[in-house]
Amino acid sequence: MPRSTLSTAAQFVAMGVTWGASFLFIKVALGGLSFAQVAWTRLLLGTLTLVVIVLVARIRLPRNPRLYLHFLVLGVTFCVIPHLLFSWAEQYVTSGLASIYNATTPIMTVIMAVLVFRVERVSAPQLLGVGLGILGVVLIIAPWQAQLGGDLLGQFACLGATLCYGFSGAYAKRFILPHGVSGVRYATLTIGSAGVVMAVLTPAIALTPVRLDGWVVGSLLALGILGTGLAYVWNGNVMAAWGPTATSTVTYLTPVVGVVLGVIVLHEAISWHEPLGAIVVIVGILLAQRGGAQRESPTPERARAPRRAAARPPV
Repeated sequence: MPRSTLSTAAQFVAMGVTWGASFLFIKVALGGLSFAQVAWTRLLLGTLTLVVIVLVARIRLPRNPRLYLHFLVLGVTFCVIPHLLFSWAEQYVTSGLASIYNATTPIMTVIMAVLVFRVERVSAPQLLGVGLGILGVVLIIAPWQAQLGGDLLGQFACLGATLCYGFSGAYAKRFILPHGVSGVRYATLTIGSAGVVMAVLTPAIALTPVRLDGWVVGSLLALGILGTGLAYVWNGNVMAAWGPTATSTVTYLTPVVGVVLGVIVLHEAISWHEPLGAIVVIVGILLAQRGGAQRESPTPERARAPRRAAARPPV
């Protein structure tokens, strides 16, 4: 295997493992911080990590002021709101279940891209995939045994977070990707915008007592530096090498990692309907992506890539 291919594959696996473990890190961090403090800390640490990378690598950021407004929207909908929702939800649901719900993100993205932003045309495989995804979610929720309370509300909070992810993906495809912003620049401006918002909200969400120990501090560092910083750099590198469709298959890896770590480390229990629903969701994702892959148009950055490949390697 060529060295570049091996490096890309290693970053793909590292990205999937890190994002899958993020739900475990959130659960542990909640033992010493409020849910808002967990989201606040991970985004500020992620921002600092990416700023250091940009400064060390001397990466130039875009100068178009309109782009920064779009990235502000992306920072709120892709980071601030969903990170707060997932942190709040994990007060009531297991880390493994939260990671399973995270796998519904591609389904939400298809719904938003087709119905809200209309940046894709719906096809029969996509409709079938979305339908299977919804069926999988119903299986995970298990309405035949659900009772109104924290557990059910926590599950709906997870779905609200993935709905935000879906909105963000379609929004980026409509307003940001046509400008050719990718890789480290995309990650830095997205996470950085969210970090600025969180910094402004500091008096309202962060100034409450905390209980820190080695596990809580380690989880916060891993969640911020790895899961909210370096993992997005790996994501940009993999996307530059493999394209967005292949990169999005990391969604199949993260729930497996999340569930396994939850069972082994936190001794969480899972019910039969949760992994079954996750499998149905993944099948729906496969159909939805296959239905939309042929209509995916290259961004200006990707369209120019063949001519520039010899002169400059991917970020």
